[in-house]
Amino acid sequence: MLVDAGKGLEAQTRKLFTVCRLRGLPIYTFANKMDRPAKNPVDLVDEIEKEMGLEVVPMVWPIGDGEDFKGVYDRETRVVHLFERQGRTEKAVETGQMPVDDARLPDLLGPALFKQLEEDVELLDALMPALDIAKVMRGEQTPMFFGSAMSNFGVALFLNKFLSISEPPAPRETTTGLIGPEHPEFTGFVFKLQANLNPKHRDRVAYVRICSGKFEKGMKVSHSRLKGRQVNLSQASMLFGQDRETIEEAYPGDVVGLNNPGLFAIGDSIFTGAKTVKFPGIPSFSPEVFAYIFNPSAGKYKSFKKGIDELLEEGAVQLLYERNDEGKSSPILAAVGPLQLEVVSYRMKEEYGVETRLEPLTFTAARWSEATWEEIDKADEEGLIFGAMKCKDRWGRPVLLFRNDWKMNQVADEAPYLKLVPWAFAPDEE
Repeated sequence: MLVDAGKGLEAQTRKLFTVCRLRGLPIYTFANKMDRPAKNPVDLVDEIEKEMGLEVVPMVWPIGDGEDFKGVYDRETRVVHLFERQGRTEKAVETGQMPVDDARLPDLLGPALFKQLEEDVELLDALMPALDIAKVMRGEQTPMFFGSAMSNFGVALFLNKFLSISEPPAPRETTTGLIGPEHPEFTGFVFKLQANLNPKHRDRVAYVRICSGKFEKGMKVSHSRLKGRQVNLSQASMLFGQDRETIEEAYPGDVVGLNNPGLFAIGDSIFTGAKTVKFPGIPSFSPEVFAYIFNPSAGKYKSFKKGIDELLEEGAVQLLYERNDEGKSSPILAAVGPLQLEVVSYRMKEEYGVETRLEPLTFTAARWSEATWEEIDKADEEGLIFGAMKCKDRWGRPVLLFRNDWKMNQVADEAPYLKLVPWAFAPDEE
């Protein structure tokens, strides 16, 4: 979890923390942008503990911030890693490592920073809890790191510590029970989609985490959502940033990128063997920002539709229509924050050559209804959902948009038969 050291916990970070807590995921926290003016690190630790209910264990500790950021102190080895700032966009250079009691350190840091470091080390030793890997794996404790991703202050330390304290692939829950990495059949699940990693080839990639068995290029697998469908995994890559490498085989714990011709959605499971395997779905965030998206140029309709469809697959935004929009002529984008809408508009122009226009809506919450349209009409006739906007998602399922949480909660209390839920999974297909 990336935390802005100057701003602390922001709205989107809180949402991510909450989802991780709900799913019991291990959380590793990195306080970023320490080379800019930052909050006191003790305040950052306290903020995470109070708001997230997580026990925080600092693995490294920053020395200064902003222009005075000199490096980090590794609590485990009691070694100080000093960095030298380069240009604004250049990576920092590590200039030395030395024990915290090295006689040269006061001169290198200056008297004020060295005195602060001495006080911080004493405070950390006296008050901070010990690292408990079992708690980390249960999502109850978070190891915390400090640095600057842009200039590479403290990033290598974080990655090395992550490798040393992370655990090997663990058994995962499925609809038929636990499946461990030693399970002989291949299983995996799709957790991310990406369009246009290579804009020249208009490629679409599904990221799959392998949970058991062995992946082999060209193998045929069953698809949990597309009942009875066999998929040939003819192309697979290992991806790291912008780099990709074609692979022939992979094992539990590996993440592979599969060519996605539109077969995969986030949360899909793939497997071999006669027994169907389905991992728990991955819920989307409940959207809070909504806007019509228009294509002013009729000649760009095909490109507009292709871009919307492919960007929606990635899961950053969702697509809704007003209930009576049978021709789907006025699509509504739904997102967690306004930046996601701006990103869609930008990518539509840069990647698909389509200028779009966004028209914001004044609603702030969405709830999927597991009721029928008849039950929704009944609630509407009784005046229970007055002021809410009746929409449908791309699969035709009912979605209600509310102007505020108060109205949404009132409807949930007065019309429980509407069965309002904050998200919905992609439906199974025959």
